[in-house]
Amino acid sequence: MRARTLVLFLVALTLAGGTAMLVRSFLAQKNTAEAQALARPAAPQKFVLVAKGPITRGQILKPQDFSWQVWPEGGIDKNYILNGTGAGTRTPESCAGWVARDPIAAGEPINDAKIVSPGSRGFLAAVLRPGMRAISVPVTATSGISGFVFPGDQVDILITHRLTGHGDGSHDAAETVLQDVRVIGIDQKLDSKTGEALVAHTATLEVTPKQSEMIAVAAEIGKLSLTLRSLASNQSEKSTTDALTEDAQQQGTFTLDSEVSQLLPKPGAAAEGVTVLRGGTGKAG
Repeated sequence: MRARTLVLFLVALTLAGGTAMLVRSFLAQKNTAEAQALARPAAPQKFVLVAKGPITRGQILKPQDFSWQVWPEGGIDKNYILNGTGAGTRTPESCAGWVARDPIAAGEPINDAKIVSPGSRGFLAAVLRPGMRAISVPVTATSGISGFVFPGDQVDILITHRLTGHGDGSHDAAETVLQDVRVIGIDQKLDSKTGEALVAHTATLEVTPKQSEMIAVAAEIGKLSLTLRSLASNQSEKSTTDALTEDAQQQGTFTLDSEVSQLLPKPGAAAEGVTVLRGGTGKAG
């Protein structure tokens, strides 16, 4: 009986020792695998260039219109623009001045089929909205706001000319011909670099067919100038402008030289201090 108990005890001790060794070996392998996983460099995350907000067709793009977004490895298309380094790498800054061919939703990946670069065939046609026309006007360092008008800005168009044929002489006048016109090009450059001022000779504008006729006539009458509109005024006046007809939007203000200088006579003002003397005839008696 005692021999049987001793055998069972030895068997149990052997099993316990084997189990302990197996558990110890398993834990050692697990720790080794975890250490190797930690030592292995993590797979780099893929960043895809996406639209930061909704982009409309024909919109001239700026760096703030884009952002980098982490994208699943399996969902990356070969046409997506990836963040990287090296020559030819695309960045939000390098896409400044490009134009959207079609509307792009917020968060949608950007690819070359959705945007077109300046100088590419069809760029100008992509910039123009349906029904609009492109017309170029001459500008100088003064009339072009010293080179601080860029593609995508909104401007008013002024004309300065001399009024003749009035009974009281000629007068110089300035008037706003068109309001809230989009600039789509400066000289032959349809893009712009942030912070770079360029004194241009021509500005290309997006207008309606009727507005293009008005600009063509205005250029023959006098000197054209551009006045830059602020982004804040564009937003606040948008609802009012949308409610106006095209003819109403085309009606601007005007200023005569007599409003600038008090020394100049106002149109139609009668001359002061003029005395007419009439002589009489007599008969000698």
